[in-house]
Amino acid sequence: MGLLLRPIDVVDTISQENFINNYLKTRKPLIIRKMAHDWPAFQKWDMEYMKQTVGPVEVPLYDSAKADPAAPINAASSQMKFTDYIDLIENTPTDLRIFLFDPIKYAPALLQDYIAPKDLMGGFLDKFPNMFFGGAGSVTFLHYDIDLAHIFHTHFCGRKHVILFENKWKQRLYQIPFATYALEDYDITNPDYEKFPALDGVEGIECFLEHGDTLFMPTGWWHWMKYLDGSFSLSQRAWDKSWAVKAKSLYNLTIQRKADDFLKANFKTKYMSWKENLAIKRAEAAYQAGKPK
Repeated sequence: MGLLLRPIDVVDTISQENFINNYLKTRKPLIIRKMAHDWPAFQKWDMEYMKQTVGPVEVPLYDSAKADPAAPINAASSQMKFTDYIDLIENTPTDLRIFLFDPIKYAPALLQDYIAPKDLMGGFLDKFPNMFFGGAGSVTFLHYDIDLAHIFHTHFCGRKHVILFENKWKQRLYQIPFATYALEDYDITNPDYEKFPALDGVEGIECFLEHGDTLFMPTGWWHWMKYLDGSFSLSQRAWDKSWAVKAKSLYNLTIQRKADDFLKANFKTKYMSWKENLAIKRAEAAYQAGKPK
């Protein structure tokens, strides 16, 4: 059987009523092809523009190596000048990525180049956009966002391969306990079902983004992303109206993350081994029980 990946819904444009009723309320992913076509960014944002606008600031870089058991989540593997990094991904395949880059701090002019889709929904965090850059072949490991925001993820200057899973599949995806990411020991595009049997039959969505495409990812959706070309994306975040979701977000960002970082720092490999073994046990139990039902 294997993974059951279906295509994503795709529209050029969408009305607020259609979006709210069929995607926001139902928490269903969607690609909006032309949402960003009216933005200045659609014409302006290329590698050279980014270099000129942001400049040679030092930025943290992340690679595809498995996370250090003692390091806090999102710990960088190295640093590089932003201009040098853009030159690198323009010309060379690399697994190095820029993750959760804040462009406002260094390039406030970028704020004038895009528009929050407030015609579709409210709750946007206008002053907190994130940008992500990757070289051809670089991969963002399977996870869901810890703050549980809705995300409008617009891609530029290349192609990106995306696989999505509803949060109800988290145990079958081998979610690491007390974290929002999955066991890093399998390739979601070609799983070893004998070693990771719980993945067999998991249902998801597969899509590909090109320049100017916007992916709507509802709160809690797991995502894996691979840069097929050196390229970058902008993520605009909006709060869910549910107070339960907001409370869970606050818990994730404070109590859960701080406790997890403390235990990793003090118990290192022993703690991570325990978590990974528990992820495997939970996944196999859910698989045997036929969950989610």
